[in-house]
Amino acid sequence: MIGKIQRVPLRQVTSHEARDFTKWLVEHVDVLNEVLDLTLVDAEREQRAGSFSVDIVAEDESTGDTVVIENQLEKSNHDHLGKLITYLSNLDAKIAIWIVSEPKPEHITAITWLNESRLAKFYLLKVEAITIGASEPAFLFTLIVGPSEQSKIIGDTKEENAERYDLRKKFWSKLLGQAKVKTSLHANITPNKYSWLGTGAGISGVGYNYSVKQHESQVELYIDKDKEDGEENKAIFDQLLKNKAEIERSFGSELVWERLESKRASRIKKVIVSGGFKTGESEWPKIHGELIDSMIRLEKAMKPFLAKLKS
Repeated sequence: MIGKIQRVPLRQVTSHEARDFTKWLVEHVDVLNEVLDLTLVDAEREQRAGSFSVDIVAEDESTGDTVVIENQLEKSNHDHLGKLITYLSNLDAKIAIWIVSEPKPEHITAITWLNESRLAKFYLLKVEAITIGASEPAFLFTLIVGPSEQSKIIGDTKEENAERYDLRKKFWSKLLGQAKVKTSLHANITPNKYSWLGTGAGISGVGYNYSVKQHESQVELYIDKDKEDGEENKAIFDQLLKNKAEIERSFGSELVWERLESKRASRIKKVIVSGGFKTGESEWPKIHGELIDSMIRLEKAMKPFLAKLKS
C-alpha cells in the first residue's frame, strides 16, 4: 500500500523558529544536500555578522566556501532578504540559502536577478511540514530558484553589456572633449552609453548624429521628422538627394544615401573605417579627429539646403 502525503501546518510541527527549526536544521543540515548541488558540513548557529546574528553558517565541503542560511517560517519579506545580503557581505560568504514557508513572486525575481549578478550563489527554498499516513511529521524542502547555466549566461551577457556601455561612454566623452575645440555643434551634449549621440539640425526631427560600432564609426544626417508613416521623412530625403552632386562636392567626397525604404526614417552618412569603440584607445584620437572633421564638413554641406527646406 502506498501512503498519501498530507501537509500539516508548519507551526504545528515547529512552534519556534530559532529554538526548534534552526536547531533541528543544524543537526540535519545534510537534508539540504538532497535538493541542492552542495555538500554542506560543519553547520553552526547564531554566528555574528556585525551587529547581527546569522541563523546558520556552514561550509560547502566540495569548495570550502562559506554558506549563510536564513530561516523564515512565514512569507518571504524584504527585511529577511536584506539580512541575507548583509550576512553574505560581512562574512565574505559565497553561497546564500533563504528558507521560507511562502516565497513571494517579487522575491523569486530578486533571487534570480542576484544570481545573474554572479556576486554569489543564491538559493530560495520552500519548506513545508508533511506526514504520510500515521507517520511522524517531516520537513519537505523544495528548491524554488537557484543558480543555473541560464543565469550564468545572462550574467555573462549583462557583464559584457556593462563593459560595452562603459567603453562607449568613455569613447563619447573623449570625442566631445576634442570636438568642442573645433565646433560648437555638439557642445551641449552629454556623453552617454549608447551607440549614438546627436544634436538638432535646425529642423524638428532632423539631426546630426555620431554613431559608433565596435570597429567602425560614422557621422550622419538622420531624418525622422514624421513619426507617423514617414512620408515627410522620405520627402525631405528626396529633396536633398536632388542636390546630391553639389552636397558631395561641398563635403569633399561621396556620401552614403540611405532612403531606408522599409523603415520610417532616412539618413545620409559618412562611414569612418579606421575604427570604433573597441579599437585600441591609443587609436581613438585619430578616429575622433576623422569623425569631427567629417561632422564639420557635413554640417557645412547640408546647411544651405536645410535652410531652403525651412523657408
